[in-house]
Amino acid sequence: MTLFAGFSFSQDYNQPRGHQDTLIDVQSTKRVTATTHATCYSCKSSDNPGLWAQMGMEVFDSKLFSAMTPDINNPIGCANCHEAGTMRLVITNPAVDAALKAEGIDWRTFTRQQMRSLVCANCHVDYFFAGTDKVLTVPWAEGTRVEDIIKYEDSINFADWTYPGTGTPIMKARHPDYELYTAGSTHFQAGVSCADCHMPYLRDGAMKYSSHDIMTPLLDPQQSCGQCHTDVNVVLARVSTIQDMVHASKITAEDALIDAITALKAAAANPNADPALLEQARTLHRDAQFMWDFISSSNSMGFHNPDEALRILQNATDLARQVQMKAAQAANDPSLLKTGIYDAMNPKPTQAP
Repeated sequence: MTLFAGFSFSQDYNQPRGHQDTLIDVQSTKRVTATTHATCYSCKSSDNPGLWAQMGMEVFDSKLFSAMTPDINNPIGCANCHEAGTMRLVITNPAVDAALKAEGIDWRTFTRQQMRSLVCANCHVDYFFAGTDKVLTVPWAEGTRVEDIIKYEDSINFADWTYPGTGTPIMKARHPDYELYTAGSTHFQAGVSCADCHMPYLRDGAMKYSSHDIMTPLLDPQQSCGQCHTDVNVVLARVSTIQDMVHASKITAEDALIDAITALKAAAANPNADPALLEQARTLHRDAQFMWDFISSSNSMGFHNPDEALRILQNATDLARQVQMKAAQAANDPSLLKTGIYDAMNPKPTQAP
């Protein structure tokens, strides 16, 4: 995979599955190696809260994945979101608790309806592994929008890897569903929680309870969307339109990024290239790729927040095209401005045998 060249995600990047498959998936992925830390178990097991309480998150994360495996036996379950004994909704992930504190937020003051979204943030947030011990870190110290996260990770000079051939320090985004949903989305502003759609209320006689299947609302739109919308068919058509738009914008951003990487590689290989312009191009590449990945790695293909998803992807495309221009200027080579679209529209003539 061109966009993740030089990083573990180029080896294996599968479609996400349900909570019941979290352990199977993480233990079988090719991204786990002999040097992988136990941090990769952070959002995969209901055993984690007890282990964190027992040894502390920093010690947990410092251990190797293989060393912690015997202590991890259960996939995601009740303990990830509920307090033992009371079943109260709580934040169990210490990294999320620390991130909220960095924002000056006390989740214990939240209403139950607010908690029906916030508990999803125990896992469905962006994060990175800090330092040699690979400590789980949720980068919200500057805020939760994509620009805030870039600002914070820039301030600590963090990078997941250096892109081969371009020299760009790249940040990997990881399922920022809570960040996107809470960034002014229509449903969030209306007071709708994640659980309202993904865990709709059911009735068994006089008893009312939340479904714990935790699946896409599209599998049973009448049960999920029908709680608020009278015409589910209209909703489904709207979802399809939004997801098609976001997908098209995502592909446009990917095409621009591939062209940007191609141009930047060529410029970086030029011994006469201007170092200052190359550095500017790398900064633009870093931001563009993270913005594209912020949407690409999130769930719902933009439906959680269509306006924000499209805004971010459009910015990613714009920044990627700026990378091309900077690379061409750095190498004084206008040919680097050609794009994959240009080449497809202007094929080279076939040579006679």
